[in-house]
Amino acid sequence: MKILRFISTPFRMGRRVWRRSLLFRVTTSTLLLSALVVTVLGFSLLSRVTTGLLESKDRSAISEASAGLGEAQRLLDAANTGPATPSASRLVDSVIATLGARSGSPSAFDVLLLSSDANTDAPERGTNLVAVSSIPEGLRESIQQTKRQSWTYASIVFLDGRSTPGLIVGAPLLVPTVGPYELYYLFNLDQEQETLDLVSGAVVGTGIILVILVAVLTLLVTRQVVVPVREAARIARRFSSGKLNERMQVKKEDDLAQLATSFNEMAQNLAMQIRQLEELSLLQQRFVSDVSHELRTPLTTIRMAADVMYEDRGSFDMSTARSVELLQEQLDRFESLLVDLLEISRFDAGAAVLDTDRTDLVPMIERIIHATEPLARRNDVKVRFAAYERPAYVECDPRRIDRVIRNLVDNAIEHANGTGVVIELAGDPSAVAVAVRDFGVGLMPGEASLAFSRFWRADKARARTTGGTGLGLAIALEDTRLHGGWLEAAGEPGQGSCFRLTLPRITGASFTASPLPLEEGFSRAVEPGVTEQFKDQSRTETGPGTRERDPLDTAPWRRGAP
Repeated sequence: MKILRFISTPFRMGRRVWRRSLLFRVTTSTLLLSALVVTVLGFSLLSRVTTGLLESKDRSAISEASAGLGEAQRLLDAANTGPATPSASRLVDSVIATLGARSGSPSAFDVLLLSSDANTDAPERGTNLVAVSSIPEGLRESIQQTKRQSWTYASIVFLDGRSTPGLIVGAPLLVPTVGPYELYYLFNLDQEQETLDLVSGAVVGTGIILVILVAVLTLLVTRQVVVPVREAARIARRFSSGKLNERMQVKKEDDLAQLATSFNEMAQNLAMQIRQLEELSLLQQRFVSDVSHELRTPLTTIRMAADVMYEDRGSFDMSTARSVELLQEQLDRFESLLVDLLEISRFDAGAAVLDTDRTDLVPMIERIIHATEPLARRNDVKVRFAAYERPAYVECDPRRIDRVIRNLVDNAIEHANGTGVVIELAGDPSAVAVAVRDFGVGLMPGEASLAFSRFWRADKARARTTGGTGLGLAIALEDTRLHGGWLEAAGEPGQGSCFRLTLPRITGASFTASPLPLEEGFSRAVEPGVTEQFKDQSRTETGPGTRERDPLDTAPWRRGAP
């Protein structure tokens, strides 16, 4: 395993550098392609040089062997016509001596004269201690069968153990009074091999130098492009981090200079727009804050007058009394809107602070359920609460978390369409989650991310029964973020929606998962009979680990956290 890790570590590092560095990719790709091209060209050049050298050697060797064969045959014929016929040994020796003298000094070739009849004791001779084993059996058989000149490449073996590459040319030769022979010329290819080695070394050396030069040139050329791009990326990162005065340096007038100029112009325009938006945002925050504060004084006066009228509404006629009641309701809503606007302005200004305390969420949720009973009765909705952890302590701002959960429960009751609302609480060592699930109108695709926008409503045609301002979920999201938690939504049309609040045990602590699920189960319909059971059953959770059979226990959205 250590060997595998040792081998894989450089590979992983190289792959990481390959992904991250354009300079490395371009240089490496050019280096590899250049090496491939140089290798192909080098092999092609060596092949042509080798072919040329061998063809030239073949022509000269065959010509020399043909001339030697003719000389040997004339010598043998002349000896046979003399007054006294020499012995076979003298004939063979004279032929070898004559042909050997033609090779010059140093010897350009060696000669072997072998008998074609293996059953006779005919003499066989050669020059320079050339071994008979130098002649391949295939070449001998070819000459004996075709009775024509043949040649091949083979190693020339000497009796002292030396060997060298060579070209062997053979032809049949008739020795009078003795019988058929084979005359072989063995041409040493050491000189050609040295030439090929020299050319190969030159090609390899030149190729390596060429590839290195191409790589260096590619590196230098690519750096001229990559360095400005890296500089642009660095400036862009600093610009995105809030340093709006960062700009690229423009040194020349080429394409990269045009890129830098365009980048600077874009940065200038973006910085201007960002500053304008910041000014508008500050102006908006100041306007909302000022308006909210300025309206409180006249609103207080109107409230005092409205309260007096509301208390005496019994003395008014029916139409006037109803108008007073409507005025009281709208003043309540207006006052709630002002409170929410003030809270939003605090979030926008970064002035919101937490007053944390160790809080048990179970009694908090029970109080919220009790407070929302009139709203639930008006909407014919049964609210059920299941706590899988009792007590469920978290470090939080009780006022803000109460506001978040109350808002989720109010919205669930309002959109449940008379079915029911399930509130679940669960925890793990790092976090506590509260999920509020209804089975009403649900959310259209894409609306889960819009649910926390200011003044957004899922169904604009629905009448609002709770007198909400449209800022509740936006404020709830900001309250959750102050605690370092998550507030998420999921749903499908006609199957209801689920809002999940996840809080760390300690404010600001990190966690990686929620103890309750969110998005499971919306691909299926709600189980049959659930609506009726909501109307007939009350809260079944009575303590940690002790609860009755819940008809929703098998619902897929209840199984595990995402």
